This record gives sequence, structure tokens and C-alpha cells, in this order.
Amino acid sequence: MVLIDTHAHLDSKKLAPDLDRVVSRAKQKGVSRIINVGITLESSQKSIEFAKRYPEIFASVGIHPHDTEELPDNYIEEIKKLVQDNREYVVALGEMGLDYYRNYSPKKNQKETFIKQLELANELQLPVIIHDRAAHEDTLEILEEFKNEVFGVFHCFAGDEKIADKALDLGYFISFTGNITFKKAEELRKVVKQVPLSRLMVETDCPYLSPEPFRGKINEPAYVRLVAEAIAEIKNVDFQEVVSITGENASNLFKI
Repeated sequence: MVLIDTHAHLDSKKLAPDLDRVVSRAKQKGVSRIINVGITLESSQKSIEFAKRYPEIFASVGIHPHDTEELPDNYIEEIKKLVQDNREYVVALGEMGLDYYRNYSPKKNQKETFIKQLELANELQLPVIIHDRAAHEDTLEILEEFKNEVFGVFHCFAGDEKIADKALDLGYFISFTGNITFKKAEELRKVVKQVPLSRLMVETDCPYLSPEPFRGKINEPAYVRLVAEAIAEIKNVDFQEVVSITGENASNLFKI
């Protein structure tokens, strides 16, 4: 049984200075693998560096929708080179997608960058990590264009049951974070109950979204165990079953 944090940002200023202890605490809680997710070219490079340094860490490289406004003309070539030069460490592209909640970058830039990264994922035959916040319709419409070509996971799922069904129909996994433990997250817990374990993953999205009872504090991979425990309670199944199946899902998708 393998407990995997499928989405972490260990290169954040809140975690990177204490990384040895962060990784050690995760191992003590049974977390055997962590996927560190790039959001810019710089953080993607850092993610690879961490994967080279720690056998427990694997890298994902990509451009977050917040960071799509000012990109170098050759950013796709740069991402491709990062993958080709570090194939044994890079297991996915992303996180990529659309974010209309913050709108830190124009929608046009977000869509163009999203599509180009999906095209690269198809070329490189790598899974993708999808960021979708307040942009469900456009996200699903774009992914529909790549149906049967690109697969991956909706990370930190924030949609309703209908959106979850559509994501599942497209062949995607759905991943949940510590926010499913929040008192006011009843609608999200309904989605957790709906999604079959065979299509589900767990993550922290650290340093953000610490689960109860650590809400408001810095999140870290060790706390992904609390997410798995919450899912077991919501679905009324054994905790070890959640760990085993979500770990198998992640292992198969990311080939780790």
C-alpha cells in the first residue's frame, strides 16, 4: 500500500528552507512518494532539482494559468527540453488550465497556453495536471478537443457533481485536498462520495489548504494522510483501502 501526495509545491518559500525535515515527516506518516508540481519555468526546474535530490520526489513541469501573460516566445520548447533532458524525473506536465476566479492573466493567454501544453502532452505522451477554478465550461470544452489523446487528473477539484461526471467521462482522475475537511465543504464532500475510488487521488496542494485540525497553518505532504482518512470516513470504507487504491491510481497514471 502506497500513500502518495500527488500535488505539492515544495519549492515554495514556506517549505523549501526546511525541505529535509518536510520530507522526513512525510515518510514518518507513511507518505512514500510526492509529486512536486511546476507552475513556471523556474519552479519546474526547481521541481526537477528536488526530484534528483530526493528519491521520494517526482517532478511535473508546466505553466500555471496565473503565469501565462508574460512568457518567453520559446516557453513550449523550454518545457519540452526540461522533459527530454530529465525523462527519468518528470512524470507529468502541469499544472496547467484556466483560472477565472483570480484572473491574474487574460483569458486569451490562459487558453492559448493551456492548449499548447496539451498539444505537447500529446506529443510527449505524458499525463497532465489540470487546474480549473471558476472556469469549468471552458476547461471541459478544451479538454474535449483532446479526448482519447490526453489524460490526467483534475487537481484540487472544486466543481460540483455534474462537473465531476463530465471530467470522469473524459477519462480524467479527480484529486481532493484538505478542503474536504472544512466545515462548510458539504457540497464538495458529496462529490467525494460520488467519485468511485478507482478514479480518485489524494493531494495536499501544500503549502496551501491544510486540512483540519491544521487549517490556517502551513500545509505539507505529511498531512495527505488526513485527506485519505477523511475520504475513508465520507465513503464509509477502510482507510487502508483508500490508501491502496488511490496509490495504485497515481502509480499507474504517473508511472511511478
